[in-house]
Amino acid sequence: MQKRAIALLMSVVMTAGLLVGCGGSSSSGSTEPSAGTEPVAAQEGETKQESGEKDVVTALLPPVSGTYQEKITSYIEAFNSENENIEIQVTTASWEDMTQKLDVQVNAGSPPDIAFIGSDGVSKYLDMGMAVDISQYLPAEKMEDFDEGVLKYFCNGDGIYGFPAYCEVQCIGGNREMLEAAGIDWKAVQQNGWTYDEFREAIKKGVKQDGDKTVYGFLFACSGVAAKDYFGIFVKNAGMPAAFDKDLKYAYTSSKMLSFLQDIRAMIDDGSMPKELSGIDAGKRWNMMLTGQTMITGKGLSSFEKSAYDNTALLNAGDPNAVEDSIPVEYIVLPVPVFDGGMQQAQGAVDGYICLTGEKDPDEQHLKNVAEVAYFLASGQRAAETCQELYLKPVCETGRTEYEKLPAIPDKNEDNTAAVEFLTTQVAEARPDIPAELGAKAIRIEDEVILPKFQGLLAGEITPEEMYEAIVSAGHETFGEDGCVAD
Repeated sequence: MQKRAIALLMSVVMTAGLLVGCGGSSSSGSTEPSAGTEPVAAQEGETKQESGEKDVVTALLPPVSGTYQEKITSYIEAFNSENENIEIQVTTASWEDMTQKLDVQVNAGSPPDIAFIGSDGVSKYLDMGMAVDISQYLPAEKMEDFDEGVLKYFCNGDGIYGFPAYCEVQCIGGNREMLEAAGIDWKAVQQNGWTYDEFREAIKKGVKQDGDKTVYGFLFACSGVAAKDYFGIFVKNAGMPAAFDKDLKYAYTSSKMLSFLQDIRAMIDDGSMPKELSGIDAGKRWNMMLTGQTMITGKGLSSFEKSAYDNTALLNAGDPNAVEDSIPVEYIVLPVPVFDGGMQQAQGAVDGYICLTGEKDPDEQHLKNVAEVAYFLASGQRAAETCQELYLKPVCETGRTEYEKLPAIPDKNEDNTAAVEFLTTQVAEARPDIPAELGAKAIRIEDEVILPKFQGLLAGEITPEEMYEAIVSAGHETFGEDGCVAD
């Protein structure tokens, strides 16, 4: 099964090819120049390169991996020293501050040239007229460095608006010892998946009372915007892999949505999940995993295997830096259950470097430089080191070449490796066919209706039926009844 999965992975997702259908957050710091130093302006009619002045390309970047913001400094220094005409200036931001910082700059009409975002945000900036089609500024060999299926996540129509840094499967994960104590054959689940009914019964077995502490079968970080992950990751397995079907009708008005919301609420009512789920943020979610307060947690990332391993090593060494009250945990990658009417459609988090401009008539040479910098950040050594730290394989050929030169990861769970590779073959396909205008409208419904109502559903403040009615109403108002799925 694993060999077949890897073969599928290599041929479908992780294979570079010709482009088809898309053309040709902790404390913040900055490497911006100090105040009071202004570059000498080029004379009228003269480009910066012709005047000898360096063209400045700005980038806003979060902590993509544990040491990314430390390494980015050396990457940028190397680039700046080797390129006479271009200078990269980076501003860093925490994941929590990233969206706010970017929105402030975008709303002021002066976005950074490059920002690290989730590819689902491409339609938002394209609809605002700020996304730059970089396919016209780079030679074909650089565009073809990236795996076709993953690059499409940064495509819309015939345009390419950035480069992917990785394809991360967002799923769930469990404590091996607890899974086995509950009689769950986690290897079979990794290979074959599970239905919602199987999952619901499994997490019931994980619930127990440990003194004055309740151990839950499953929990998910749902505080604030984290609820977006829970909704987005799980809804793909309920027969709605995207907000629009292939006829470009809004999919979330389907009756499948009501059934899905009822199933989501049932796991809380069973007692398998905390009733205060809407108040659990990402940090508390992981703390509860490491302290043995849940058998399964979400969202789950490949790098969590390393985080759990590192904390166990600290515990074994008697190091006080281990998480307080934590226990040894071997993290096991698990797929999201499949709901009635759905099929296995893994959530592929394809994040990367989008290229932006606030200028109505931007300088063409500057845009070419921006595209070159975006390629530099997303390829080669940068891609290799970042992906290895995230327990992922690079999605570009130059990254994979450099990856092979890196020391092997010690004590890697190969069952997890195979599971992630298999799930990657099931990642829901990119949808560059969805017009930016429709995509932007769907994002607004998600932000203004779905997420607030979903928080209310998790907190027991509204019913699944009430949330479904709100989605249908918003869909009809935005797209018209004929523009929505009715089944």
